[in-house]
Amino acid sequence: MKQIISVITLILLLGSSCKEQKRNSLEEEKIGFTKEGELSIFKKDSLLVNLDIEFAETDYEVQTGLMYRDSMEEKQGMLFIFPDVRVHSFYMKNTAIPLDIIFIDENLQIVSFQENAKPFDETGLSSLVPIKYVLEINAGLSEKWNLEVGDQIKYQK
Repeated sequence: MKQIISVITLILLLGSSCKEQKRNSLEEEKIGFTKEGELSIFKKDSLLVNLDIEFAETDYEVQTGLMYRDSMEEKQGMLFIFPDVRVHSFYMKNTAIPLDIIFIDENLQIVSFQENAKPFDETGLSSLVPIKYVLEINAGLSEKWNLEVGDQIKYQK
């Protein structure tokens, strides 16, 4: 009888170990970039840069953003499109990539920045003024591209 109980216990332990390994491998699976459109940034009438972008429009996409990703290419970004124009705030929970967060009004004009947002920091980063869009790019690119309040964007899906 002891042998049967031991065998059953061993089978149960092996089964739960396999489930635990499967769950851990799913949690470690990272989300890759999926090009959904293109975005251009302009200084007056001069093109500064073209980016491949993903869109965040649904509640789930907006809440998740760039969480659970290890990296993003220099010419990639995520454009958040809100249904309303108001002050919005972002945080870096579960986001491993340092980011520049660019706040854009309903006229597609850059109105404020949060540069070098720190990974995993849950401090609220506010647009300070009402906005309709947010562009997230790798930290340091705003400075590298000399982006300024007043620069314009255009995008297409």
